[in-house]
Amino acid sequence: MFNITLKDGSQKAYENGVTVYDVAKDLSEGLARNACCGIIDGEVADLRKEIDKNCTLEICTFDSPEGKRAFRHTASHILAQAVKRLYPQAKLAIGPSTEDGFYYDFDDITFTPEDFEKIEKEMKNIVKENIPIERFELPRAEAIKFMEEQGEPYKVELINDLPEDAVISFYKQGDFTDLCAGPHLMSTKYCKAIKIMSVAGAYWRGSEKNKMLVRLYATAYTKASDLEAYLNMLEEAKKRDHRKLGKELGLFCLLDEGPGFPFFLPKGMVLKNTLLEYWREIHKEAGYVEIQTPMMLNRQLWERSGHWDHYKENMYTTKIDDVDFAIKPMNCPGGMLVYMQEPHSYRDLPIRAGEIGLVHRHEKSGALHGLMRVRCFSQDDAHIFMTPEQIKDEIKGVVALIDKVYTLFGFNYHIELSTRPEDSMGRELRRVLRVRSMSSAENMS
Repeated sequence: MFNITLKDGSQKAYENGVTVYDVAKDLSEGLARNACCGIIDGEVADLRKEIDKNCTLEICTFDSPEGKRAFRHTASHILAQAVKRLYPQAKLAIGPSTEDGFYYDFDDITFTPEDFEKIEKEMKNIVKENIPIERFELPRAEAIKFMEEQGEPYKVELINDLPEDAVISFYKQGDFTDLCAGPHLMSTKYCKAIKIMSVAGAYWRGSEKNKMLVRLYATAYTKASDLEAYLNMLEEAKKRDHRKLGKELGLFCLLDEGPGFPFFLPKGMVLKNTLLEYWREIHKEAGYVEIQTPMMLNRQLWERSGHWDHYKENMYTTKIDDVDFAIKPMNCPGGMLVYMQEPHSYRDLPIRAGEIGLVHRHEKSGALHGLMRVRCFSQDDAHIFMTPEQIKDEIKGVVALIDKVYTLFGFNYHIELSTRPEDSMGRELRRVLRVRSMSSAENMS
């Protein structure tokens, strides 16, 4: 006998093992129909997962984030199955859920928007067939052999990266089987509202060194009315797209001659300079001094900061007089150098230094998006040098300044606290800074 504690605190007692789906069905037929996955003791679980001991359990429907992911992950398998039926030569890569839908990557195939209707029709056929979805496991060696026999080299590569003793899980729906950790729905029949949104290129495993695959983006909902509402929302959003408005209002443009490098037009510069005037005004009121650091600095500094080892692939580099240089992707190392130019007493602290620094980062072409994701932008940066006793008040001051700006412009935001691993960017530069600060303190004592 064991007890399962549900989300509302109530308990269900069972003598023999039951699955998550069994519990949902025991609670109500409606819940079983709408169940997408479960959460057992805080861990997301497949509906087929068996429970045989005391635990907590939450049944997730499409209304929950976990439920949406399981639902749309199932839809991605339906998409892949439809593509394999129509184009047997296609090779499968990966097909995860995303925030607004899902995608699947393929090789040895090309798609155009004209193919979408045909694929969607086959997906609807698969949904109507109400194909049961089954989960099974194989030892690693057998899993590799199975995928090799299926002619799926990308799946073989994924399995080869798993530990030798790993047990590999698969999901089967009729004539289609995919390597997958799950979770998934019980049948294909629930994914009734599916729409292919677009096609794009995507490098295998996100690396430009690998082959370019074809990616189909799509989304899925439990009801056609919800899908229609989502598509209508996207159409309305297109009318307010900042790229469209920027062009219509004469603020900025994005040209093929400089992908990811925005051109600000006269009206755009008026707006930008007005914002900079406001930035300088509120920072002066908050006790900040303004600095400006060079756009390009030598390799030695970036090695000390850790960027050369951790971030080089995102940096633009060149040689000057046979010395390696990099255009700055961040303002921090330069800000540290400014502080280190003269000795400081604890009486000088806090020192609040602000900078509007032009930084460059090599973003992948597929990630570029208007002014939201670019390769060159002005970064509002600040570095505050303080004593441990001043940390609390300085953090409060920073938060107040952020809130003032974000509230003025109507932005919603949340704050997260991140810790820094020992082997991280900035470690060596911080060590030099601490040594320099200690030496300065000794000289002033």
